[in-house]
Amino acid sequence: MPFIPHTETEINEMLSVIGIDSIENLFDEIPAHLKAKGLERVPAGLNEMSINRLMQQRAAQDGQPLCFIGAGSYDHHIPAAVWQITTRGEYYTAYTPYQAEASQGTLQLTYEFQSMMTALTGLDVSNASLYDGATAMAEAVLMAVRSNRKSRSRKILVPRSVNPTYTHVTDTMVKHQNVELLDVAIDSASGTTSLDALKAFSGEDIAALVISQPNFFGTLEDVDAMTDWAHENNIMVIAVVNPLSLAILKPPGEWGETGVDIAVGDGQPLGAPMSSGGPYYGFMTCKKAFVRQMPGRIVGRTVDQQGREGFVLTLQAREQHIRRSKATSNICTNQGLVVTASTIHMSLLGPEGLKQTALSCHNNTQKLVKKLSSIDGVDVVFDQPRFHEAVIKLNKSAADVLNKLAQQNILGGLDLSELYPEMKDCILVCATELRIAEDIETFASALAEALK
Repeated sequence: MPFIPHTETEINEMLSVIGIDSIENLFDEIPAHLKAKGLERVPAGLNEMSINRLMQQRAAQDGQPLCFIGAGSYDHHIPAAVWQITTRGEYYTAYTPYQAEASQGTLQLTYEFQSMMTALTGLDVSNASLYDGATAMAEAVLMAVRSNRKSRSRKILVPRSVNPTYTHVTDTMVKHQNVELLDVAIDSASGTTSLDALKAFSGEDIAALVISQPNFFGTLEDVDAMTDWAHENNIMVIAVVNPLSLAILKPPGEWGETGVDIAVGDGQPLGAPMSSGGPYYGFMTCKKAFVRQMPGRIVGRTVDQQGREGFVLTLQAREQHIRRSKATSNICTNQGLVVTASTIHMSLLGPEGLKQTALSCHNNTQKLVKKLSSIDGVDVVFDQPRFHEAVIKLNKSAADVLNKLAQQNILGGLDLSELYPEMKDCILVCATELRIAEDIETFASALAEALK
């Protein structure tokens, strides 16, 4: 329902009832020096016609460039039916209310989402979403510290091949809880985690190891060896995965002898548009043994006294309201609307549709790498099995080349030197199923011209 503000008359009537002269007097306990003097950069209100024009102008600033950037947000085809259904009235207000059992439709949809995510990841239990992939990794780290009964440590091994944004967000969220993230070096030849660097931690008290598959560079890690090494050393394993890749890659629940303990990632590839950075959502699945340490909401299926099927929130004490900093997590909500879109998206595509999309992405990335590597001044850095991303090195300034491409309405990749100083003039490129042969040819021609 649209927001309808109170009139000045109504406000004055309410203030009169409680014996206050003005709204300002309601907050007289706040010192004057803490109050904002005014919102100088907020413009005056506009009428409907003017605000429509303004928002159209701002939307046009994004444009519709040819996108070859991945790095955690991907330009995928989303069937028109996904958001047509998602924005129907019965789905649009997807937040689960406190009296959750009154919202059987919302709960059933969430339950179906959880079932799909456990099927993709090969693990036992899924929650009902987190804020995004980066915060999901942070929550998984805290969950592992609580759950690993064989460790007294608060140390987490994080390979440098994990998305740096995820690592930075995780560090921000956990460092004040005395959790320490330890870097694990990558092999410069393969772009994967160095097993020798990992084995240097053998015998140490470590709570968990994070494994990204595919990793930030798009290359595939030796997940079986890494998972088994961790478990042999009483270290829990957290998988950070692209959910679309799981349509063709081994699910984390099957890595090594016993599978990982927790799997997280961002659900953006499953029906969420890039949208200038969001909103997206994070997912989390885990082994049943750790379900009581899982943050966020979990929906279960049951039957009532008449034997009718029903859906309920499970294992949710809403403890963040009463235990504050001692709570398992302070997550109070989920990204329900985007989860709704993902559930519809996965239902429409089905297992075979997801598989064909993932295969098309892989094939297009291979075609892109082959085309770009034939250009003078371009070298492929990691010639390894990959998914989505690839790293190429240029013989000129990556920043200058990307600027030239942007002037031709092409987003040519991510300059890696900002995140990895040793990767000077290297860019991370990506091709999804939307990048047809004509797009790749356009990119290659513009790149060749920019390198002259």
